[in-house]
Amino acid sequence: MIELLVGGVYLLNGTEIVPDNAEAGAAIKAKTGKEITKEEAAQNTMAYGILKSHNTSDNMNKLKIRFDKLTSHDITFVGIIQTARASGLTKFPMPYVLTNCHNSLCAVGGTINEDDHMFGLTCAKKYGGVYVPPHQAVIHQFAREMLAGGGKMILGSDSHTRYGALGTMAVGEGGPELVKQLLNQTYDINMPGVVGVYLKGAPVKGVGPQDVALAIIGAVFKNGFVKNKVMEFVGPGVANLSADFRIGIDVMTTETTCLSSIWKTDEQIQEFYEIHGRKEEYAELNPGEAAYYDGMIVVDLDKVRPMIAMPFHPSNTYTIEELNANLMDILDETEKRALVSLDGAVDFRLKDKVKNGKFMVDQGIIAGCAGGGFENICAAADILKGSYIGSDGFTLSVYPASMPIYMELIRNGCAATILETGAVMKTAFCGPCFGAGDTPANNAFSIRHSTRNFPNREGSKLQNGQISSVALMDARSIAATAANKGVLTPATEFDGTIGKYKYHFDANIYANRVFDSKGVADPDVEIQFGPNIKDWPAMGELPENLVLQVVSEIHDPVTTTDELIPSGETSSYRSNPLGLAEFALSRKDPQYVGRAKAIQKAETERMNGGEPFEAVPALKEIMDAVKRQFADASHENTGFGSTIFAVKPGDGSAREQAASCQKVLGGWANIANEYATKRYRSNLINWGMLPFLIQEGELPFKNLDYLFIPGIRKAVEEKAEVIQAYNVTENGLKEFELRLGELTDEERQIILKGCLINYNRV
Repeated sequence: MIELLVGGVYLLNGTEIVPDNAEAGAAIKAKTGKEITKEEAAQNTMAYGILKSHNTSDNMNKLKIRFDKLTSHDITFVGIIQTARASGLTKFPMPYVLTNCHNSLCAVGGTINEDDHMFGLTCAKKYGGVYVPPHQAVIHQFAREMLAGGGKMILGSDSHTRYGALGTMAVGEGGPELVKQLLNQTYDINMPGVVGVYLKGAPVKGVGPQDVALAIIGAVFKNGFVKNKVMEFVGPGVANLSADFRIGIDVMTTETTCLSSIWKTDEQIQEFYEIHGRKEEYAELNPGEAAYYDGMIVVDLDKVRPMIAMPFHPSNTYTIEELNANLMDILDETEKRALVSLDGAVDFRLKDKVKNGKFMVDQGIIAGCAGGGFENICAAADILKGSYIGSDGFTLSVYPASMPIYMELIRNGCAATILETGAVMKTAFCGPCFGAGDTPANNAFSIRHSTRNFPNREGSKLQNGQISSVALMDARSIAATAANKGVLTPATEFDGTIGKYKYHFDANIYANRVFDSKGVADPDVEIQFGPNIKDWPAMGELPENLVLQVVSEIHDPVTTTDELIPSGETSSYRSNPLGLAEFALSRKDPQYVGRAKAIQKAETERMNGGEPFEAVPALKEIMDAVKRQFADASHENTGFGSTIFAVKPGDGSAREQAASCQKVLGGWANIANEYATKRYRSNLINWGMLPFLIQEGELPFKNLDYLFIPGIRKAVEEKAEVIQAYNVTENGLKEFELRLGELTDEERQIILKGCLINYNRV
């Protein structure tokens, strides 16, 4: 099904794979008639060409990217615009689309959700942007329909910003990276590696894009095969996939931890642009006659079978057939794995869902940027036709990804087919993906064609004894399970016909409702604020020395951004930095906020010219111990704050608040063995936090210890590779080493200034 070719490979004429070995040169010359060096072949990938055309530096190893367009949704755009406003924003310098698909329900916190929407509308008018009202489209579907273009690049403040199937290299990043673009700065990265994804064959009936995506994720996530690289989809199998099918695979590449994605394009993608009235945006993309890749993922589409990603990660994959054949063993393994993810905080059970040898599911959801596509829902309707989900506990909800898709489902009868089964059709909304819609019952098992199934995400509140578990599946197998009244069933068992439906895009839906400034700003427009929309608090520069208290210690193999700042009910507070910070780590370490606030009192006093030891008396003893070895250290030149340790933090969402909440609470650093994603590390840096690395092994400190880092400002300025730190113990200072990893000159300045706002403030 999936084969990983480790090490470099060449792709000749888009079809033949040649390993990078001693015979490669001869094979290339025999096929192409030319001698092509590895360096030349590396420049023949589609990714290289697009990155080169957007690079503003003269160095292709150190990229400074300017994107063509930006996009955000309503739990990110307020913070982004507030940050940019604080830095002197006067006009959006490029198309910036503000969608409203996360806080759409306006059901939590009184007026605050709709206040955010009105803030977005007035900012789109004032600064020259585009505003998509609630329920019209989820962020990524609107981008596919209205923004993508062949050879273009789009930056979005949502991690699933992926439009590679349409020939657009898209990147999901934290909000500060969009702020940089709004301020005419650049996205600075080293030239990423490029991994080929070679598709061959064609999917069998009943297999959908989520099945292919999960098979790939299961093969590459844990080994980091594509981490921070570009996935480039090539091979003869691409032609056997529709545009919708490719899109469904592409959006899930985020879960591999890759940086971005790009696909070869053909007549089917050209037709997609024509259907959406934008045929001029199509560009044919293919790798050169000899292209070099840093590795290759070979996917035999013929052999892919319906997949399921069990709780609590998209990489915990099995075929549904395998799960059903080994039910008790796999469920037992999943329960044991959950003990780590959930810290044993709740009684998590799956084996009791087996009835008469069958695994019984409680809920099905087909939704959002991954599941809510036209073909997915039409296929589900065909599988459900003539069936009924029953009147017991099982429920099924379907969320088309945009109002134009919903309209076409009404016109072609698929919506009626779904509704006749007892399922519910809902408007475009991302809620089921992040815990703000269709939250299942306690200990219920939900199967979802959505993007993630992390712990603490889909409505779980462990501190209240509540747990909901989600498995990821394709819409086709969800429909087959629903038709079987909740018995887990792969769609390959469906013996009926899955039809091909022609899609007709109704452009009037957007033309009549979406505000588009056409890039014209109106500075006279007054921004509409609400009581929940707050400015960022003042943040100081990096001091000469630091005393950090470790206020949380997390030893899970991976810590998600959902655990650093929960989704769901916190979304309504994303416009209020201080209010949101109260939720930081609340589902993972409920004591974190109180501990961080306690040590923050010392820095607040210091910044105000007061006496930090009066605010935190324990620090006097700590500083006395420090001064015995570092006589020049004092509260005048030493900052006080908090840090957390996590093995591998930052998997998942691009949300900057995973970092900014720590900063608002006085955090100066994270300490990790590794950072799960580039975007989380970038968020730390942009909020003036030190992304420390420590070698894997026994930690030289524990939770609540105080750490002293002398000369940290000088170390950042002078680009020190190794930073000496000390654990302040009863027996004196115990030395250990930290590293910061590679930082650009601009990133160092941001850290020195204390945050991106300070760096840019006029």
